[in-house]
Amino acid sequence: MHATGTPASRALLSDFSLEMTGKDIPGLDEAAPLLPAGTRVNVTFLGNEDLEMRLAASRAVRAHGFVPVPHISARRLASREQLEEFLGRLQEAELSEHVFVVGGDPATPEGPYASSLDVIRTGILPDYGVRSVSVAGYPEGHPDISDAALWEALEGKAASLAEQGLDAVIITQFAFDPDPVLAWIRAVRERGIDALIRVGTPGPAGVKRLIAFATRFGIGANAMIVRKYGFSLTNLMGTAGPEKFVGALGEELAAAPLGDVALHFYTFGGLPATAEWVREHGGAA
Repeated sequence: MHATGTPASRALLSDFSLEMTGKDIPGLDEAAPLLPAGTRVNVTFLGNEDLEMRLAASRAVRAHGFVPVPHISARRLASREQLEEFLGRLQEAELSEHVFVVGGDPATPEGPYASSLDVIRTGILPDYGVRSVSVAGYPEGHPDISDAALWEALEGKAASLAEQGLDAVIITQFAFDPDPVLAWIRAVRERGIDALIRVGTPGPAGVKRLIAFATRFGIGANAMIVRKYGFSLTNLMGTAGPEKFVGALGEELAAAPLGDVALHFYTFGGLPATAEWVREHGGAA
């Protein structure tokens, strides 16, 4: 199959990651034949999923020849014991090498950890076989956290991970406009943070669904931005893919490299649809 897309966009797709929920093993099974061996698949830590579901999903990722990246949601952890139980179970199943530590949604922490930095600073991640830690980045800011606090936290996480000998990866919130993403990556590099940055990218999905997620996460989605991305706010019945976004991002990075940058797909329209899109646009081996 001849891949579409420019050489720059295909280069950006050469080491993509994506994510799934604990409930989405059937979607993973369907998407698996379309994904390159070794693809990193993040497994969410949602409030309506339990430990066994998260472990089962991570096992399914590995069984397909992919690399599981289980999420740890700091504010959803009721205790240090719960954190250690999760890490211990991951280690027993040989699933703990890569994790994504995020603050999480609850307005009030359910236990002792108010942020991902609190979890990282426990210093216990390496004890459970963790070698690489992904953390969140917010190119367009966060609805509830000031920009100054976000930068301070990112710098703190990068420093703490380096002190512990852990590799750092930054996975950004998704965006429709590459310009603020590129400006933010430049700002990250200017702060001396050279971690791999995985740019959050929506997989193909219904326009209404994309707008709903953008509204929830404070993503810019006015008429001009979404037209630039490839859809219109006057027609919410169709679907939209990230062709223009990935193409523009790839061209800018090819012209002015900003260190290690790859893509991370949020599978709002389902794992199979995202896998098919990536295969069509040159992201498969």
